[in-house]
Amino acid sequence: MDSRAFGSTGLRVSALGFGCGAVGGLMVRGTAADQERGVARAVAAGITFFDTAPVYGDGASETNLGRVLARLRPKIVLATKVRVGPEERGDIATAIGRSMDASLRRLGRDGVDLLQLHNLISTTGLDGALTPDEVLGEVVPAMERMRDAGKTRFIGITGLGETAAVQRVIDSGRFNSAQVAYNLLNPSAVVEVLPGFPAQDFGRVVARADVAGMGTVGIRAIAGGALSGSVERHPIGMAAVPPIGTGASYEADVERARSFAPLLLDAAATDLVELALRFAIGDGGPTTVLVGISTLEQLDHAIASVARGPLPARVRSRLAPIWAAMANGAG
Repeated sequence: MDSRAFGSTGLRVSALGFGCGAVGGLMVRGTAADQERGVARAVAAGITFFDTAPVYGDGASETNLGRVLARLRPKIVLATKVRVGPEERGDIATAIGRSMDASLRRLGRDGVDLLQLHNLISTTGLDGALTPDEVLGEVVPAMERMRDAGKTRFIGITGLGETAAVQRVIDSGRFNSAQVAYNLLNPSAVVEVLPGFPAQDFGRVVARADVAGMGTVGIRAIAGGALSGSVERHPIGMAAVPPIGTGASYEADVERARSFAPLLLDAAATDLVELALRFAIGDGGPTTVLVGISTLEQLDHAIASVARGPLPARVRSRLAPIWAAMANGAG
């Protein structure tokens, strides 16, 4: 497994990260035995970055991951998050401290490597988002206190919300990392897209994060499962997956995903999932790319896909026409 420098933190992380969220669902709704097997198999394959959050299964993900880590004791980079609720915005510092302590109890640890803000970031601060002023003026000092207390080594954001607001926070240089949505259906976190592209333009945010010395964590590499090209979902996974920065619906994302099927032969890829993962780990992309799983077979497939390396240049050159067709309403 390829190992990469995580911004200017001094940490190194694997190209493929282990997502412990609810979309795949293994660490939320899987059996204890499969959870332990999954983590052990990931570590054996060289996966070193593990990402969880309090909202994944209302604490179940952190609890289950903590139990497994206590048994296996692997050397990993562990990341969790904090989401400030609307009722907590009057005292953001207290909310962050309370959430951090609860996460550490569930994880059974004294500290984590990375604490990330889970809220969206927008100028309006509506729908649970925080404004850049709140993030820089209140979240940063509170997270720095967690760092100074030894509860986290580094701090990060979830780079979702309004593009300009996220860019302002990244450009501040106050954070060590950013999660970014990046996949074949919306490459705009890395690639400049044409006007009319049917998805949010993330404004090549990965390059901005690189300038700020931030590590980047790719999320939704398979678009919540839509880049499998199938609407069928595993019973352990989320029954319905709202898109993040892609199409109007999961079904619309699945339909667009099928536009990439003609590339499979040239890429020598077994399926669209492999194609999507090999795209996501390519040059210029996020430092590490999370994959969420429902089964151990899905984990094995993800590991094998990444082991084949990024897509060759000849295949990547065929992506631009597909994205142009999407922008022109033909994709």
